[in-house]
Amino acid sequence: MFTATSLNERNDQVQRRFRLLFLVMTLLLVLPVLIILTLLVVRGAPAISLEFLLAYPKSGMTAGGIFPALLGTIFLVAMALLFSVPLGIAAAIYLSEYAPDNWLTRIINLAIINLAGVPSIVHALFGVGAFVIFFGFGTSILAASLTLAIMTLPVVIVATRESLQAVPQAFREACWALGATKWQTIRRIVLPNSISGILTGVILEVSRTAGETAPIMFTGAAFFLPFLPESVYDQTMALSLHLFVVATQVPDVPDHLPYGVALVLVGIVLIMNATSIGFRTYLRGKKKW
Repeated sequence: MFTATSLNERNDQVQRRFRLLFLVMTLLLVLPVLIILTLLVVRGAPAISLEFLLAYPKSGMTAGGIFPALLGTIFLVAMALLFSVPLGIAAAIYLSEYAPDNWLTRIINLAIINLAGVPSIVHALFGVGAFVIFFGFGTSILAASLTLAIMTLPVVIVATRESLQAVPQAFREACWALGATKWQTIRRIVLPNSISGILTGVILEVSRTAGETAPIMFTGAAFFLPFLPESVYDQTMALSLHLFVVATQVPDVPDHLPYGVALVLVGIVLIMNATSIGFRTYLRGKKKW
C-alpha cells in the first residue's frame, strides 16, 4: 500500500552507513582489548598454578610465586575503598541534596572535576608529603591506601552525585508530603534507588586502584619482602609494582613470569568488577521505575 519515496530511501541509506560506522568504531575499541587478553592468556597461562599463587618469590624474584604481592594488592584496594567510599558518598549527598547552588559549590564541583585529571605521580608526591611525612605514617600500607583513596575520591563523588540526581524528584516530594524529614527521605528512598549508580563509581575505583603503581611506589609498596605485613604501618608488596620490577629491573626472568603476574592482576580486577556488576544488575532488577 505504501511506496518508499526517494527521501525515505536516502534516509535508509544514511542510517545503514551510520550503523556500519558505529559498528566499526565499536570493533576498533573492543579488538585491542581482546588482543591484549589473548596475549596475556597465551603467554601467562604456563605460569599460573597453585604454587605460583601461594608461594613467596625466590631466587631474586626469578622464580617462586606472588603470594605477598597478591595479598598486598587486596589489602591496598580494600583499605582504599574503606576510606574513599563513605567519604565520597557523604560528599556527594551534601552536594546533591543539601548544598545551595552558589559560587562556593560551583568552585567545589570544579575542583572535584580537576582533581580527577591530576596525574597519579602528583598524587604520589602529595601522599609522601601529607601521609608519610606530615602525619608520620611512614612508608606503609596506611599511607599508600590513603593516597589511593584521595586519588580515586573524585570518581566516587561524581558517580554517586549523578546517580542521586537521577532519582525522580517526585519520590522526594511524596516522602515530604507524608511528613518524612530530608534525611529520612535520603536514607530510605534516594540512596536505595541510587545504589546501582554508586556501584558504578566503586567499580571504576577498584579498576584504577588495583593497577596504580606510582602512588604506592613512593608511599607504601616494597620492592621485595620475604614476609607478610603485620599491621597497616608496615610496607607490602603489590602486583602492579611487582610486575614493573620483574619486567624491567630483574635480569634473567623467565618470559612467562611477567605475563603470569599481569594475567593475575587483570583477573583480580575482572573478578571484582564482575561481582560488582552482578550485584548492580540484581539491584537494578528490583527497581520499580
